[in-house]
Amino acid sequence: MINKDFILNTAKNLLEFDSPSGFCFDIMKLIEKITLDFGYKFETTNKGCGIITIEGKSNEKVVGLSAHVDTLGAMVRSITSNGTLKFTLIGGPIVPTLDGEYCKIRTRDGKIYTGTFLSTSAAVHVYEDAKDKPRDPKNMEVRIDEKVMSKEDVKNLGICLGDFIFIDPKTTITESGFIKSRFIDDKGSVAALMGLLEVLSREKIVPAYTTKILISTYEEVGHGASYIPQDITEMISVDMGCIGDDLSCSEYDVSICAKDSGGPYDYNMVTKLVELSKENNLNYVVDIYPMYGSDVGAALRGGNDIRGALIGPGVHASHGMERTHYDALENTIKLLIEYLK
Repeated sequence: MINKDFILNTAKNLLEFDSPSGFCFDIMKLIEKITLDFGYKFETTNKGCGIITIEGKSNEKVVGLSAHVDTLGAMVRSITSNGTLKFTLIGGPIVPTLDGEYCKIRTRDGKIYTGTFLSTSAAVHVYEDAKDKPRDPKNMEVRIDEKVMSKEDVKNLGICLGDFIFIDPKTTITESGFIKSRFIDDKGSVAALMGLLEVLSREKIVPAYTTKILISTYEEVGHGASYIPQDITEMISVDMGCIGDDLSCSEYDVSICAKDSGGPYDYNMVTKLVELSKENNLNYVVDIYPMYGSDVGAALRGGNDIRGALIGPGVHASHGMERTHYDALENTIKLLIEYLK
């Protein structure tokens, strides 16, 4: 039933797009094309989120699903006298993992320059603190791959404060089904939702209730789904499942979150998701996410009168060099299909 090749190819395409929070215009065009190709309605909100409508057998209620296509990233904060860039973070990447990572700087007029995140004590043969200097924005910079020796040289390239810096995702999909990349949080879930559309379209499955999928563009900075269509009555955020100490989730499971840092999710929705997982022999776990927020949390804080739940594929090493497995995406899609049916 599930089209593995479509899901993995879609995941790769999404992961290789540059789309930090606030710069999701290009990737939303791809999502719109996929949606329209499957025959579903696509709308764009004022702040750039996408809304996909799947007509159901009944309009008695409207079910919402959400995933966020925005990622972590950086912006040019200042230009140093020796021609490097100081940066400010978008979202919360694990900064030490950026040391040595390739990146791209995009100017306001669309020029792209390549570069590398480095410690300001980058050379072990020069700096005594090269190995133990803190890896944080204060002690790091971006080295530009151009002949620049001064602040004026950088300005002459057209690079300005506020320009976006795109972190190289280093996307790799292995023959054994692992997806290795930055930003699987949450492009893995977006790929799963596109896979859901593919199944519904190909199998001509009509959900029990009209369903609206929100693809949000500012989740990593806290207000992704603060606005949702007002006819949505219940909403499932599809976001990464956490893996680590005191958690049950693996890279092969769909994780059902009972509570995150914003509090417990709707009891009846969580219970239904657990029952469906059991009935359909899915690999699933129920977990508590200790340091986590979701689009459902943003929607509730925005004053929306909804019930909410959170599920997603298990992802290892969140906000660093992440990894999941195709099985986790498949289990997530299967659970969503059963819930909508």
